Amino acid sequence: MATRAAFSRLAPALAHARSARSVGLRLARGYATQSEHTMTVREALNAAMEEEMLRDDKVFIIGEEVARYNGAYKVTKGLLDKFGEKRVVDTPITEMGFAGLAIGSAFGGLRPICEFMTFNFAMQAIDQIVNSAGKTHYMSGGVLPCPIVFRGPNGAAAGVAAQHSQDYASWYGQIPGLKVVSPWSAEDCKGLLKSAIRDPNPVVFLENELMYGVTFPMSSEAMSDSFLLPIGKAKVEREGSDVTLVAHSKMVTHSLEAADELAKEGIKAEVINLRSIRPLDIETIKASIKKTNRLVTVEGGFPAFGVGSEICAQIIESEAFDYLDAPVERVTGADVPTPYAANLENLTFPDTPVIIKAARRALYRSN
Repeated sequence: MATRAAFSRLAPALAHARSARSVGLRLARGYATQSEHTMTVREALNAAMEEEMLRDDKVFIIGEEVARYNGAYKVTKGLLDKFGEKRVVDTPITEMGFAGLAIGSAFGGLRPICEFMTFNFAMQAIDQIVNSAGKTHYMSGGVLPCPIVFRGPNGAAAGVAAQHSQDYASWYGQIPGLKVVSPWSAEDCKGLLKSAIRDPNPVVFLENELMYGVTFPMSSEAMSDSFLLPIGKAKVEREGSDVTLVAHSKMVTHSLEAADELAKEGIKAEVINLRSIRPLDIETIKASIKKTNRLVTVEGGFPAFGVGSEICAQIIESEAFDYLDAPVERVTGADVPTPYAANLENLTFPDTPVIIKAARRALYRSN
């Protein structure tokens, strides 16, 4: 328990150090547009929760250090002062316990936002998430819905080794009864989190620690407190005609960077931001394949039984398979427990050059 408590305060500093060293400048550089408004991912998540708590007094936040410490990653900063201890609730270090409390309150008519310090720790509560939250509506014959959001950082962070670097998108994506969201930009985070809070079903909301401090442009529409994005609908971030890159979360950044580099070679890559893992917007992917005739999936998780694997299976089973002019390329994390050593960790997860190589292979270009 002492180790866990110490980690909760060290993790933000570790993430900041890594992001400044290896990804921060690169992530930030691409999104300074002429938009009138900007927000960091952290600010967008915070704004979404505040707006929904103002809109509906049944919404509350529960989790470790969400109140007095303003959240381990400061995502809930200021909400305790605005809404008080009855609606921003600090808990002991017991994921199964406070997840169960949150689920029980959802059965009772409230709309909890259950924050996990990371989804690696949510493994302690996976029975509550999968069985209690995900299945009770069905098992009660539709009598007992569970309107709850489980949110927190997912996937690799920085220097936190094998047990704290896992991507759970495909884990939760397998479960009937759960919706699974994996946002990328600030607009994604705000619009999708507000929709998740209003949804009558349990939603697993997978954020990325290394994206929290990244600033994105925000449209005037997204700044409104009525802004919502539909769960289950992907977004084409960049149109192209030669190859389709499908990614979610931080991998959208690397896919867009790869598209920039490929454009210098005359290759027009289309980049799809999945946004939602379950339901999966396979129709948008199929429409893109019919135009580009090539597909590259990109994710930070393990290769076996991953999101890319599911996309491949659904494409092979559909009419889109007939439009492919090359085998599907899957870009994933390495099939190893994540190393602690920084030099090995940097080799474990996909980056922009790896995506470029995969796209060239799909186009039968030499590497």
